Amino acid sequence: MFANLLIILASSLVVIALFRRLQLPPVLGYLCVGLLVGPTAFDWVNDSEHLPDLAELGVVFLLFSLGLEFSLSKMLALRRVVFGLGSLQVLISGLLLGGVLSLFGMPLAVALMLGAGLALSSTAIVSKELTSLGEIFSSHGQNAIGVLLFQDVVAVLLLTLVPVFAGQSDQAWYWALPITLVKTVILFVGLALASRWLLPRLFHEVAASHSAELFVLLALVIVLMTAWLTHLLGLSPALGAFLAGMLLGESHYRHQIEADIRPFRDILLGLFFVSIGMLIDLQLFVSHSLLILGLTLGLLLVKGAIVAALVKWRGSDGETAWRSGLALAQGGEFCFALMAQMQQSQLMPAEISGLLLAATFCSMVLTPLLLRAAPGIAARLHRKPNEEAKLDEITALNAGFHGHVVICGYGRVGQSIGRFLRREKQTFIALDDDPVRVQEAAAGESCVHYGDSRRGELLSAVGLDRARLLVIAVDKTDIALTVLKEARRLNPQVQILVRTRDDSQLSELQAAGANEVVPELLESSLMLASHALVMLGLPEEQAQARVDEVRQTRYRLLHGFYHGAQGNLLDNRGQPKVLMHAVNLAPDAHACGLTLSDLALELLGVDIQAVQREGAELAVEGTTALRAGDKVLMSGPLAAIEACEARLLGG
Repeated sequence: MFANLLIILASSLVVIALFRRLQLPPVLGYLCVGLLVGPTAFDWVNDSEHLPDLAELGVVFLLFSLGLEFSLSKMLALRRVVFGLGSLQVLISGLLLGGVLSLFGMPLAVALMLGAGLALSSTAIVSKELTSLGEIFSSHGQNAIGVLLFQDVVAVLLLTLVPVFAGQSDQAWYWALPITLVKTVILFVGLALASRWLLPRLFHEVAASHSAELFVLLALVIVLMTAWLTHLLGLSPALGAFLAGMLLGESHYRHQIEADIRPFRDILLGLFFVSIGMLIDLQLFVSHSLLILGLTLGLLLVKGAIVAALVKWRGSDGETAWRSGLALAQGGEFCFALMAQMQQSQLMPAEISGLLLAATFCSMVLTPLLLRAAPGIAARLHRKPNEEAKLDEITALNAGFHGHVVICGYGRVGQSIGRFLRREKQTFIALDDDPVRVQEAAAGESCVHYGDSRRGELLSAVGLDRARLLVIAVDKTDIALTVLKEARRLNPQVQILVRTRDDSQLSELQAAGANEVVPELLESSLMLASHALVMLGLPEEQAQARVDEVRQTRYRLLHGFYHGAQGNLLDNRGQPKVLMHAVNLAPDAHACGLTLSDLALELLGVDIQAVQREGAELAVEGTTALRAGDKVLMSGPLAAIEACEARLLGG
């Protein structure tokens, strides 16, 4: 067991790192790991009775996380898409695919259940890709998310019905289904009462203790206990975890719970996908390559055409229809779980299962590539009529504006800037990709428009070529960088102000053409420091001069921090954080008697913040000579700090 885990985790480490470089979803990497270490490839992993149990825990944690996002408010907002489009998609796709399977000799009931499983799409891949592409709030993005929410519920019900169809239950399916639904209702009511009266008190007590360890333990206990209770009722453990997550999704602790269980979920879910990949027979790709290709294309075409036809029938335009179909055309991870359980229960032959697993696997591999190619394909096609009309409308509304301000991102920061501009009677136009926020703002402000600021035609429609200032106030630096590059291409002369969370991409933004970059965390530190100096009696002019000096030096004084006991030394982009570190020079240190210019520490990638001697700070200059007892305070990435310390102490 331990040898198998070691092989799987080590292989996953290499493959997932490679997939990150290629910007491919990690789920595909785990599937490839299972494909490679499985019995049909290198055969590195032997059969283990514990691996399926660990893999099932991954599904439990996944459904709990989905439940946290599956709030009642989200259901109400997307109810027409979830219950309308979602139910029709699963019903029609399941019947059609099940009918095709029954023609090849499969029992009708089993064929329909497997057809419903093939009708499900990949929540993990689609949601991640739509988010990374910035299309989560687009028309096809909303269609995809709504259908996926309904599919998640169907997946839970399908997994509970496998033992019934396998003959492991004494009841027929038409009795088992209502009994399962009744048990589900009883479980839901019990969990609802617990989430209303018991869990809030538990979380409040744990949160009051300020113990991260207790909070993580409580979250894990809730997930595992609900899964265990559901198992006692004869239902799928994943169903209980899903219901518990949905009820906790309305609590104030939802985000903290999700953050705490994410490491366990990702690792265990990785084991699940590895175990699914091990079920795929690599030899089938050699002996039945054309058949697998045909099944893959057939699955993509059938599901994609059904979704596109339903979206078109509901009144959407052609591009939204085919892009919605493209997003939902692939098979999903729950189909892997369903086929694995059906094969273990001997509901379907291993040969058919292997071919369908291979085809589903190929459809999932192709999906990220197709979704990323979709914007380029759309650009070559005729633009949607309603989108053309919206661009024309925005252009007409803003045609008379000259010397105005364009704000990209109308969240809290963008709205604050807009209030100051309105107070000074400065004309501005705001763009935001949150339809609810735009709808609320547009009720009282005619200058707020919906759209993706990264689109050059939208920036042109708001008159960027005539604007005096562009303020990029989006909360993601990668998106801000894309908007900045597109804006510079359209108008090289416009002044551009960029808001960021920190200074991790400060130089990159400035190199792309930003006139000013304002890191929120550093600016708030400056404001607090200036207020502290004034409260200590320093004249306001002098305090402001100190703040201006820090800004002029690109926040050099504020670079780095003492990381303390935190384990993560990487930022949200996976780059090393800038840290602070002090080195005390012993009498035998190499740096004693040398000047800072002799040591050339900056070449190692660090900034010397200060040199202290007997409690006093020396001037940080190249001629400053170091001696025993000095403290050298530096900032930089961990590797640079270690190299600098090695040079100071050992040469």
